[in-house]
Amino acid sequence: MTPSDFPAAPVPLWGIDLGGTKIEGAIVDPMQRDRALWRLRVPTESERGYEHIVRQIGALLERLESVSGLSRSPVIGFATPGTVEPATGVMKNCNTVSLNGRPLRDDLAEALRVDVRLANDANCFALAEALLGAARGRKVVVGLILGTGVGGGIVVDGRVLEGLHGIAGEWGHNPMRGEHTPCYCGRDGCVETVISGPALERFYRERTGEPARLEEIVGRAGRGEAAAVATLERLRDKFGEAIAAVINIIDPDAIVIGGGVGNIDALYDDDTRRAVRRHLFNPTLRTEFLKPLLSDSAGVFGAALLGEARSE
Repeated sequence: MTPSDFPAAPVPLWGIDLGGTKIEGAIVDPMQRDRALWRLRVPTESERGYEHIVRQIGALLERLESVSGLSRSPVIGFATPGTVEPATGVMKNCNTVSLNGRPLRDDLAEALRVDVRLANDANCFALAEALLGAARGRKVVVGLILGTGVGGGIVVDGRVLEGLHGIAGEWGHNPMRGEHTPCYCGRDGCVETVISGPALERFYRERTGEPARLEEIVGRAGRGEAAAVATLERLRDKFGEAIAAVINIIDPDAIVIGGGVGNIDALYDDDTRRAVRRHLFNPTLRTEFLKPLLSDSAGVFGAALLGEARSE
């Protein structure tokens, strides 16, 4: 037999999670894709501008090459705090505002000399949890980010759905009935203005005159404090209304809830499921509501998976 008769060894997967304060890179074992062979972080230093962010990514890749002894993969996936506008190839909806309007994919490909695959961080979260985490084995998975902001991603048969405008899964900016709080997106009454962490803290403060972190509010609700109990009831009711619209359209097998608000046990109890059913176009609710298994690793693992998973 000659060397060419043997199958080539699987190539490690490389992923970058581009966050507002840190950039994390990982080289993932292709045979055990929930295992990182190497992980490194550098500060984003986004206040220094777009070109500096691109340089920081390059520096991170050089460090990964150095510690691993590997040459960078010809394909690298990136989880980004926004999305690519498919019609123009430029970034939009990024809370790292210096990225908006810039051709990040093309600039990274040129600077790094690799094939660059970008996906919104919520899409990467959904992909990682669908393939490696809590929703492994399910056909249709919705991954929710429910924290300081509200976002989401959709995975079907292991593929991220991006959509014509690149906004598939953005349930956080659907309007809610009877809600009028202004949203940063320029509209009023978005889901994000109602059940994000800051929105729930604002609801509590308006009733008590006292600021409190969400974790404290949950603890006070457990002790029976009326305003805290009302805050969790609002979360259940409004989450039920908001997510039922998603289920009515997509009918997923499982929904994985990430972010700080996703840690609240009340989201997974029977009262919340009843709140969902009130708005559901079906007499029963079989969709699973799952806590994530990958924690803060989901973004970088999902990015790495972009190197082998195709988007729709």
